[in-house]
Amino acid sequence: NKVFEDEHIYAFHDIAPWAPIHFLMVPKLHIPSMAQITLEHSALMGHLLALAPKLALEQGCRPYPEGGYRILTNTGSEGGQEIHHLHFHVMGGPRPWLRG
Repeated sequence: NKVFEDEHIYAFHDIAPWAPIHFLMVPKLHIPSMAQITLEHSALMGHLLALAPKLALEQGCRPYPEGGYRILTNTGSEGGQEIHHLHFHVMGGPRPWLRG
């Protein structure tokens, strides 16, 4: 299910959630991983990270400091990356979570 979309970012619910609230934020620009991020991506990364708190609250995460959420990205094989298109997991909700 779509959470958000604009010209730069697509966000949607994870099909195998690890937490009560778990969605992905994906830049539309193809970037294989964080290892390829350069200063030319600063505006895109700033947009994505500034949008994450708003979407987390809209999806049901409780506000900081009692609530909160985790933002996670895997980089490379040893970092657990399985899909080679940069994406960020946003996870929150009451603990304990299934994983993480």
